[in-house]
Amino acid sequence: MDQASHWEQVYRTKGPDQVSWFQSEARLSLELIQQAAPARDSAIIDVGAGASTLVDGLVTAGYRRIAVLDLSAAALAQAQRRLHDAGRAVVWHNADVLTFELPASAFDVWHDRAVFHFLTDAADRARYVAQVRHAVKPGGFVLVATFAEDGPTRCSGLDVARYSPETLHGEFGNDFRLMESRREEHRKRRRDEINPHRFPTSRRDRGGYTACGIEAHARKR
Repeated sequence: MDQASHWEQVYRTKGPDQVSWFQSEARLSLELIQQAAPARDSAIIDVGAGASTLVDGLVTAGYRRIAVLDLSAAALAQAQRRLHDAGRAVVWHNADVLTFELPASAFDVWHDRAVFHFLTDAADRARYVAQVRHAVKPGGFVLVATFAEDGPTRCSGLDVARYSPETLHGEFGNDFRLMESRREEHRKRRRDEINPHRFPTSRRDRGGYTACGIEAHARKR
């Protein structure tokens, strides 16, 4: 089964709050976005968003230029139904971030809590970084969450790659500078298991890119 079919099956058979990565509020992501881009006309894209509630928080906070991208049409439909009329101002892309034709230098903030750690092939990671370079404005920010070194090796039945802030920075290269890394611990629903996340944030400067990242860890208590 390919990635698109896998995620479509997940979201067709489970509700938004039935997946282990569910957050009723995406508090840390929203905090970091507001810190990086306080202007409400900032252009923001959430890649691999699934049915995440981050878009709800962004709309409520007054952001007016929001794009949401995911492989699963079912996931996007869940988010659209939840938002009702408020979702009409959001640009929805049912697409693969590795191949989708993103506009050049279009976004002030690139957010990803769900894609990069699933890219276990080096060529796919290189394509992802190329998309970031293409789509983020000079002076824009990149927030990428991954599982960390002590995190799980699989998620949703798929292999994942794990990172420290330094190794994640290494994937983006010397044109990026690691600015900060936040740790977030996410408790899986109905399990005594913690998924700690780290958020490195990246910033693209005029002469290159500055990176701050998010990294996610998971451990059992």
